[in-house]
Amino acid sequence: MRGFEHIVGLRVVADPAAIDAATWTTDHDAGAPVLRFAPDEAFSPGSTAVAVDDEHAIVVEEHGFVVKTCRLTDLLAHLDWAVPVERPTFTQGAVAGVPVKIWILDDTFILLYTAAPYAHDLAERLGWLP
Repeated sequence: MRGFEHIVGLRVVADPAAIDAATWTTDHDAGAPVLRFAPDEAFSPGSTAVAVDDEHAIVVEEHGFVVKTCRLTDLLAHLDWAVPVERPTFTQGAVAGVPVKIWILDDTFILLYTAAPYAHDLAERLGWLP
């Protein structure tokens, strides 16, 4: 997983309105992004607690993702989908055929997330391995 770092956070499956109104807590002042995987599912890397008003909500500590900071331009040749124009934004798709989730802060700084088992393949396909 060269260049990737394990990230721990909270994953929530709940009513979409409850996720919209949820309050996320981190151990640091910077906060953490809330990445909406689907209308009823969100992941907040770095979050340590969440208050969500849904008695059927599922809240679990998620250990299955890795993250890498890189430039969007490093990925563009490997995308077969349009990147949203607005910034910051969250998007998901495949990079070099590997499922990823991308938190785009601006065109020079992004956070690239993938499931830990895919990290080596992604790094290899992008030429990030020696």
